[in-house]
Parts: sequence; structure tokens; C-alpha cells
Amino acid sequence: MTRRCCVTVIGGGLAAGSVLSAKEGDAMREVLEASQNEKKSVMLFLKGQNIGGGVVKISGETVELRNREYSRIVIRIDAIDAIA
Repeated sequence: MTRRCCVTVIGGGLAAGSVLSAKEGDAMREVLEASQNEKKSVMLFLKGQNIGGGVVKISGETVELRNREYSRIVIRIDAIDAIA
């Protein structure tokens, strides 16, 4: 059995309250949409914390995740430091 694995880390080094550049924002949204479409989980890195889960919904400024522990996790996209 062959397993494919892909890890994409985007972002990093963002100061609190900083705004993502259009390129970084598009790349993050692309990874989130791929996670939602392929039903794959992602790991979000937020100010020293890690939150993992599957993407349920992407709206204008937020992303909604679900994992085994919580049925609904809502995170502002501009608060995400990196995605894997």
C-alpha cells in the first residue's frame, strides 16, 4: 500500500495584529479549501498554540473546524500564524 503525504507550512513570524499579505492570505485559504474538499485535517498554529481538525466551513474572515474533542471551533483567518 502506498501512502501519499503532503505537508505545507505557510506563514510564520507574524506579529500580533499584523495583516496577512494578499499572497499569504490566498495561500492559506487555498490550503484550507483543499482540506475541506479532500476531507483531510490540518494543524493550525496560533500564537504558540496548535489546533488540529477538519475544515467544515470557510467564510469571509473565519474558518470553522471540527475535531474529536470539539464539534465546532471558529478561528479568525488573520489570527493564524501557520498551517500544516
